Amino acid sequence: MTVRLRAATPSDLPAIREIYAPFVDDTAVSFAYDPPSVADLEAKLEKKTDYPWLVCELDGEIAGYAYAGALRDRIAYQWTVETSIYVSPKFQRRGVARGLYTALLDLLERQGYVSAVAVITTPNPASIAFHESFGFERVGRFERVGYKRDAWHDVEWWSLDLGDRPDDPDAPLSVADARERDWWDAALARGAALVENSA
Repeated sequence: MTVRLRAATPSDLPAIREIYAPFVDDTAVSFAYDPPSVADLEAKLEKKTDYPWLVCELDGEIAGYAYAGALRDRIAYQWTVETSIYVSPKFQRRGVARGLYTALLDLLERQGYVSAVAVITTPNPASIAFHESFGFERVGRFERVGYKRDAWHDVEWWSLDLGDRPDDPDAPLSVADARERDWWDAALARGAALVENSA
């Protein structure tokens, strides 16, 4: 099995949409009502100049993806990110999620982000256990805040400290700058190794 973790490109977006669409159409994991178009995803990818968006290939097929984004638009939030991860059911329980998240969180810390937040629709014991395994802690619960699939759903917020909070923090590195550093490829290699060792 050939494993490759890398930055997402526009050519990956049809496969990413195919992975994401069932979570929109068939579950309340995502609060979206309609899957995004490839054009919607292209616009989203173009905006993510400060945040990694990673894909995992198994034997040339996109098995899953993970990315970070702004928690909120206010500039004081710039050192905190919201993370997301989706893995095709075909490739679940093969280390893909662990490899992607390991690489993503490593890159975010090295870019200078200090905390990551995951927003989880409940119940979702698998996602909660997964985030707990990385050290995320539940910091809040909003009851019945989303209506989808004929039911009201609770949402939990989970948080992870990525690094120290300096008194005078520099702005986080952009992805373009981060990709020039030696640690970018090293982080992807560590994530890929986790997938390989899980096979």
